[in-house]
Amino acid sequence: MGWQRGAAGRHRRSDPPDGGALNRYEVEIVGLLASPAHRYAGRPGGEVPEQEADRRLRLEVRAGHGVVGDRYAGRAAHRDAQVTVLAAESVESLAAELGTGPLDPLLARRTVVLRGAEVEALRGQEFALDCGEGVVLLRGGRPANPCAWMDAVLAPGAHRGLRGRAGIRCAALSDGVLRLGPAVLTSSVALDPASAGAVHPLTAHRR
Repeated sequence: MGWQRGAAGRHRRSDPPDGGALNRYEVEIVGLLASPAHRYAGRPGGEVPEQEADRRLRLEVRAGHGVVGDRYAGRAAHRDAQVTVLAAESVESLAAELGTGPLDPLLARRTVVLRGAEVEALRGQEFALDCGEGVVLLRGGRPANPCAWMDAVLAPGAHRGLRGRAGIRCAALSDGVLRLGPAVLTSSVALDPASAGAVHPLTAHRR
């Protein structure tokens, strides 16, 4: 597939050398996270565990390894979940439905929080993120289902409310760098940015 950075545009198609069509979207990476330790261990508590040090401005991704400095990097059991991706709109929609104030999407503990992409539609699909420092190619897999801690760290009802829109697990297929700010998402499947916060049924993903 022709994973190359394209011209600016909210939704553009281009013809790669193999004759297929790629869809390109201008997105924004609004959150990045890598952690050397598990923050939500055991039963949910009354306080949000300290995790400010896990927030990053930039992440280095390695093919077949994951995110440098993250606890899941290089672990065979997590080879299909080396990177997790969440749509910021999912958490914003949840907040509106629950009637809370703004909620911090990084408290969902996903590696990458994107704005402007229908992330759930990328289950079972290969896609690329280009921040200008090396294209990061990912293979989307199973949904990253929310845990019971969401009711404690986000708001009561968040555990149930995030089901079907809590992000996806991905395998890292190339080396590259992700950083906060604008990026280009390239996918062979068409996405609907307006549906970024919508619930997608938890059906089996395609391979």
